[in-house]
Amino acid sequence: MLARQRYLLDYTLAALLRRKGRHLSLLLVYGALVFALASVLLFGSALRREARALLQDAPELTVQRLVAGRHDPIPAAYLAEVRKIRGVAAAEPRLWGYYYDPASGANYTVLVPATDPPPAGSARVGRGVARSRGLAVGDVVAFRDARAEPLPLRVTHLLDPASELLTADLFLVAEGDFRRWLGVPEGLYTDLALRVRNGREVRTVADKVTRALPDTRPVLREEVARTYDAVFAWREGVGLLLLCAALFAFAIFAWDRASGLSAEERREIGVLKAVGWDTGDVLRMKLWEGAVVSLTAFLLGYVLAYAHVFWAGAPLLAPLLKGWATLYPEFRLVPHVEPAGVLALFALTVVPYTAVTLVPTWRAAVADPDAVMRGAQE
Repeated sequence: MLARQRYLLDYTLAALLRRKGRHLSLLLVYGALVFALASVLLFGSALRREARALLQDAPELTVQRLVAGRHDPIPAAYLAEVRKIRGVAAAEPRLWGYYYDPASGANYTVLVPATDPPPAGSARVGRGVARSRGLAVGDVVAFRDARAEPLPLRVTHLLDPASELLTADLFLVAEGDFRRWLGVPEGLYTDLALRVRNGREVRTVADKVTRALPDTRPVLREEVARTYDAVFAWREGVGLLLLCAALFAFAIFAWDRASGLSAEERREIGVLKAVGWDTGDVLRMKLWEGAVVSLTAFLLGYVLAYAHVFWAGAPLLAPLLKGWATLYPEFRLVPHVEPAGVLALFALTVVPYTAVTLVPTWRAAVADPDAVMRGAQE
């Protein structure tokens, strides 16, 4: 049985080489479609995984104050109330915000680090900021503070490029510089970061915070993770939607290619039937042909997509799936392949084409060999 299949495969490969021009054009179109679809799936999956990994060190619970339904600075007095809640292991105030820079057209994230803040009048900046403003260590950059007065900051450090997914647009400054820059008065903070003793009681602690401080909104880390997943999934869906037209065009092309046999192929099937091949052998031969073409295109497209995403940094997809910000982080994604995504792409591209090749072959194989060869000559 295995020897029979090997002979059929040998014959199929020889037949493909005899019509290599026709099959090569199909292979290129097929592989390009798989490349585009696989690139979107791989890049979206890798970004979601990267976001989940980065959020592992985020606080389990963030407490924000709401005024008129909008996020508002939270008073320092709320910190003492939160620390009294049973189950809270630690609670720290945070100062962070955004600043629009007209010179670069970018929004910067300004943050006061909880530990080891920079000296007053200095800043540690992300690599994206340094690229956009042409900054190096020792340079002085000046902005307008909340009172429209100059605020000079000396760059003392460029943040680690390995963390650029998070720090590309980041300014780390001292608390006094932050309050002056963004106009946040003393005694007010952006939010509170809570650590919970028992990870299974995060929602219970969040309910206690809401009861103790009714004008606050607890934000769970798992909710932030779901938001990132939803955002990347939406952008991935947009990319796949844009490729639907290409997929539809390929489906028409593949159906036209596979559902109609050429005169040469009909003549070949008639000869094979005349020399003793049965219908099952002809069908298996055509099944091998469809499998070889589709699997080769799938592997070629997927390998190129893998290299495009994880080695080249996905230059064709980065603006779509990273977002439309002015500052793009430069980082290398950790290779990650989801088996479910591979199976879905395989089922969408390989199985239909392989199956559709059998229909016209069966029609020719069950007919009389003489009638098939005469029809091929007409």
